[in-house]
Amino acid sequence: MQIIPLSEGAFTIDKTKRFVPFDMTKDDLQDRPTGSLLVEIQPFLIITPDDVLLIDTGLGYEIEGELQIYRNLRNAGFGPDKVTKVLMSHLHKDHAGGISGDCAPGAPASGRSLAFPNATYYVQRRELEYAYEKGPTSYIPDELECLKTASNVVFLDQDSGVIDGYIKYEVTGAHCPWHQAFWIVDAGETAFFGGDVAPQLQQMKSRFVAKYDYDGKKAMEMRQEWWMKGQTEGWTFLFYHDVKTPMFTSR
Repeated sequence: MQIIPLSEGAFTIDKTKRFVPFDMTKDDLQDRPTGSLLVEIQPFLIITPDDVLLIDTGLGYEIEGELQIYRNLRNAGFGPDKVTKVLMSHLHKDHAGGISGDCAPGAPASGRSLAFPNATYYVQRRELEYAYEKGPTSYIPDELECLKTASNVVFLDQDSGVIDGYIKYEVTGAHCPWHQAFWIVDAGETAFFGGDVAPQLQQMKSRFVAKYDYDGKKAMEMRQEWWMKGQTEGWTFLFYHDVKTPMFTSR
């Protein structure tokens, strides 16, 4: 399989949950509010013999009237129309902003449509329900509205399962109640995406408990378990929020 990180850049985020662009070459983290976190925003494109997979969809920012993720896909050699599956770990705004757009093909004059109309979206049904229950500031319901009626959305109702024989998903909770992780297994290779339960390489190597997680202790324990198993089995870990190491292969 081929794996391509689709970096949208580095950002800081503080207790306001606003994502503020951060230039790694000149900005100083000490100039940001106390407690600001430095994170990458990084969906992944995975090409297998059967699919062009997109894992999470970024912030949904636009550049010159075009979704940034469209531009990143084209830079990687793929038009947005080539994406066949969109796998969503959860629907927080930094992961689901590009799920739809008012500049997406077929968008109404005032409203949004799914950004990848040729793809099948895989979304945890309970996560979408929770997004509307919780509302802003972690979720932006307006960006998710078209999921409810689109014919190319598959709502996952189980705690675990397999998609098309080679994509495993499992509800992890931990970061938010219905967060899920994915394993893509192809030709003896395993790519693992732990979303915000496993967002950065350094967190895999330490017993870090994050205060921003729904269940920080559970998240830490899952990272430890995945790290040990992944090293034994040679997984390629994909890190959505790591500013230095988007991927790490345990071989």
